[in-house]
Amino acid sequence: MASDHLADFFNYLSIEKGLASNTTDAYRRDLDRFFHYLSINQLNPSQVTSEELVGYIAWLRGRSNTEFKIGESSIARNIISLRSYFAYLAKEHQYTNPTLNFYPPKIPKRLPKALTVEQIMSILEISGDDLISLRDRALLELLYATGGRVTEIINLNTTDISTVKNDHSEITTIRVKGKGGKERVVPIGSFGLTAVNDYLTRSRPTLSKVLTQRALFLNQRGGRLTRQSAWSIVANRAARAGLADVVTPHSMRHSFATHLLDGGADIRVVQELLGHASVTTTQVYTLITIDRLRESYASAHPRSK
Repeated sequence: MASDHLADFFNYLSIEKGLASNTTDAYRRDLDRFFHYLSINQLNPSQVTSEELVGYIAWLRGRSNTEFKIGESSIARNIISLRSYFAYLAKEHQYTNPTLNFYPPKIPKRLPKALTVEQIMSILEISGDDLISLRDRALLELLYATGGRVTEIINLNTTDISTVKNDHSEITTIRVKGKGGKERVVPIGSFGLTAVNDYLTRSRPTLSKVLTQRALFLNQRGGRLTRQSAWSIVANRAARAGLADVVTPHSMRHSFATHLLDGGADIRVVQELLGHASVTTTQVYTLITIDRLRESYASAHPRSK
C-alpha cells in the first residue's frame, strides 16, 4: 500500500526538499486526515481517482460544520499536501497520479494586519527588570527589528549574531535560516541590539544550565524557548498593552514590513529582509500603504469626494 511509503515521503520532504519541520508536520496532519477518509470508505490509495478527491474535499467541507472548523485556506493546503504526496508516489513508485488536474481553490488575498507604530511601542516599552522580562523584551524587540518568523527567531543560536566594523561605524546582524533552509542576513537596529545585549549579559547566563547551550533564547529550565512559549510571551505582552485580540508574533512581522514601506524602503530590500522567494509575495504590503494614502487623500484634499 502507498501508506507504507509515508515514512520515505516525509524523509524526502525533510532531506531532499529541505522543508521546515512545521511544514512537514502540516503535511502529516493533512495526510492523516486523508487516510482516515480512505479507511472509512474502505479505499486504498491506488484506488483514488479525481472523483474520489472531489468527494474528499466535500467531506472536509461537511466536517467543518460539525467536528471541526476548516476554512478554504486549510482545504487548499490539504490539496497541496495530496498533490505532493501523489507526485512522489508517481515518481518513485510508479503510481498513477490522480491529482494532475486537481488544483487548490483560489483564496482571496487578505491584507496582513499590521499594527500602528504607537501600538508596537506600547508593547515594547512595557517595563520590567527581572530575568524573564529582559528575555521577553529582547524576543519582542528582535521580532519587530528583523521581521523574522517566530520559528526563525527561536531557532537562533548565539553564534548567529555578529558585528562588522569599519572606519566610521559598526553594524550588528543576525543570520536567519528561513523556509527551505535558505539563509539570510538581517541587520538589528540600536533598540533591538540594546535589548538583546541586556538579555545576554544580565539574564541568559543565569537561565543557562549548560555552558555549551547554543540557543539564544532560553526557557527557565535552561532549554531552547519553544514556539508555543514565544506565542505566549507575545500574547501576554499584548494583553498588558490592551491589544490582546490583535497581536500575534506574525503581526510583528507584518508591522515590520509595512512600517519599512511606509518609511520609503525599496520593496526589493523588504523582500530580501523578509526572505520572500518572490517579490509578488512582498507586494501585498504595498496595498496597505496605498490604502493609507487613499485615506489621507480623502480626508485632506478639498476635492477628493
